[in-house]
Amino acid sequence: MKKRGKGDRRGQAADRRPQAGERKPETGERKKAPLYSRTESAKANLIWGRQPVWEWLDSGLAVQQLILARDARGKIVDDIVRLAEKRQIRVKRFHPAQLDQMAGTEKHQNIIAEVELPSCAALENIYDVARKRDEPPLLCLLDGVQDPHNLGAIVRSADAAGVHGLIIARDRAAGITPTVLKSSAGAAAWVPVAAVTNLSQTIDELKEKGLWLTGATDDAPQSYEDADFSGPTAIVLGSEGAGMRRIVREKCDFLVRIPMHGRLASLNVSVAAGLLFFEARRQRGSR
Repeated sequence: MKKRGKGDRRGQAADRRPQAGERKPETGERKKAPLYSRTESAKANLIWGRQPVWEWLDSGLAVQQLILARDARGKIVDDIVRLAEKRQIRVKRFHPAQLDQMAGTEKHQNIIAEVELPSCAALENIYDVARKRDEPPLLCLLDGVQDPHNLGAIVRSADAAGVHGLIIARDRAAGITPTVLKSSAGAAAWVPVAAVTNLSQTIDELKEKGLWLTGATDDAPQSYEDADFSGPTAIVLGSEGAGMRRIVREKCDFLVRIPMHGRLASLNVSVAAGLLFFEARRQRGSR
């Protein structure tokens, strides 16, 4: 076999001349790498938007770094920067186009935080919230909600209505992701979410704790307005389209419906959750 000699150009960079109109790179010049590649930004735990980032920082949850557009200004931006510096979080500023690349959208409001996603809460953490507020437990159990935007909206409504926590399935359902954090407007930093392996078994545990399970379905005989949410309650909502699974539905103590007066038979699950949560809050008083 012929050996490769010094004059052999195989394995070496070809010494070609630049074509017409092409600038020849200068010695030592390197192509500037993007701040985040598409692959890296998809993997990074990024949240953006002024309110979600503020809520995340204010909650004390872990933040790797704060990234601002060079021209980001305003009171809430100043407040966010001061809080980040107080927590000794690194703050960087870049051209807005680089934030567009990282977020994959222009709707980042010139502010992005790289965060560590929180681990899911234990059921006992949710009970602790109820005890600290001196209220009967009010939980929401989600049976297979898969859209992270829906989950984020449900978390936001739960925070607004004073729901003590959510329970989701560990598999075959949306988990806590940056999309959920953004869709919740930062509420996911405050509402404990427990992920369980077996929802049916968890329902049995809730009943042993004295909670009543009220499931929402469009064919229930009772309106949600006639149900009693004043005691220890877990509101059960099914997945988009399919609703609750049979085994979960059969374990509910009560079934309620939201009366519909138009052509459609049901509401989006996040809208239904908001109605049920605030009916429970109305019955419990506005405290």
